[in-house]
Amino acid sequence: MADARRRHRRPVRPPEDRGGGWVGQEFEVSVGPVAHGGHCVARHEGRVVFVRHTLPGERVRVRVTEDRHPGFCRADAVEVLEAAPARVERPCPYSGPGKCGGCDWQHVDPAEQHRLKAAVVREQLVRLGGLDAADPVVAGLVVEELSGGALRWRSRARFAVDRTGAPGLRRHRSHDVVVLDDCPITVEPAAQAVLARRWPGAGAVDVSIDSTGAVTTARLDRRGQPQLADVLQAGDELPAEPAGRAERRAGGRDWEVEGTGFWQVHPAAADALVTAVEDLAAVTPGETVLDLYAGAGLFGGALAPLVGEQGRVVCVESDPGACAAADANLAALPQAEVWQGMVDADGLEELLGELGGAPDVVVLDPPRAGAGKAVSRLLAGTGARAVVYVACDPAALGRDVAAFAEAGYRLADVRGYDAFPMTAHVECVALLVPA
Repeated sequence: MADARRRHRRPVRPPEDRGGGWVGQEFEVSVGPVAHGGHCVARHEGRVVFVRHTLPGERVRVRVTEDRHPGFCRADAVEVLEAAPARVERPCPYSGPGKCGGCDWQHVDPAEQHRLKAAVVREQLVRLGGLDAADPVVAGLVVEELSGGALRWRSRARFAVDRTGAPGLRRHRSHDVVVLDDCPITVEPAAQAVLARRWPGAGAVDVSIDSTGAVTTARLDRRGQPQLADVLQAGDELPAEPAGRAERRAGGRDWEVEGTGFWQVHPAAADALVTAVEDLAAVTPGETVLDLYAGAGLFGGALAPLVGEQGRVVCVESDPGACAAADANLAALPQAEVWQGMVDADGLEELLGELGGAPDVVVLDPPRAGAGKAVSRLLAGTGARAVVYVACDPAALGRDVAAFAEAGYRLADVRGYDAFPMTAHVECVALLVPA
């Protein structure tokens, strides 16, 4: 019986070829709408083809790069037969089919990038958030440009390192490292601090440049664990002594953060997001604000002066280093507190019990995966008059908007910001209120 089973067992296809067996094939397609993830949608022989390096309305020849699912495959546009008006020459020589996967829209005029990103956010709010496309909040959404242009904006990055110690970035959906001598979207001193050196034994290098021009690098091993940190002052050629803090400027004041710790990567993003959060939260003196995933205390620190000495701001963050930075940043604001803890269902229930009363306003800035259904429902259960949600992923925002809607909240406003030019990423700030 065992021999019979073996004889009838189907051959196992390689992981990249479990769909229609199209990997490596080339064919022509007419390109349809933009989709979440930096590609557009086309169809061929009844199957969906997600195509990178193209634009809606173009006619292109594609090469299939991945075919793992029966219903769709992934491809690169390797030849443009009919170009869209918004197509431009790529400013980065490492961008294009089969090259660096760090950027998605190098071939697209920046103004068109804003329109594409707005279309993606609207589609996610409709498809995942359950909203009507004709809803004025959805239909009126735009993605705003931030100051500084589409290049040299990235102040914090992670570069991969190959087995020889050469730094670069990975190909799209690959572990292969494309060795670089520059990254045009990264602030030049930060890029050169990594790319002009070899990093033997490292698996990756984190780098950031702060508002004073100090560059911090942190080596990671091949498991993603820290090895050591260097700090370069502007103009230095060799690493200075390690230091664990960097200075950032936002909201009219200076902030202390971990050297390569979380902070908005676009120099203008923190200011734009603080302004949006202040506007949508509209806090008044005496109110209680709950700031979740608080990081170094940016939003809580901006709102604390507005609630006044009779108000209260509780910042919740799980990372010990970020909590230490938040303690320092909020030290002059007695109405602000920093609590270290996880923002999950169990931790949030305990936190709300210790809070001693429902918050008037909740601000949350979750990671890319979003807050999730359980946390969203718990927050809606507080009855807060306003929930201000800062989102770096429109799909996660859509899912969480649906969870809030199930718990009695509606989307009252949403604003988009192009905090990641040349990439498919977009930052949003949404306002949810009781329905």
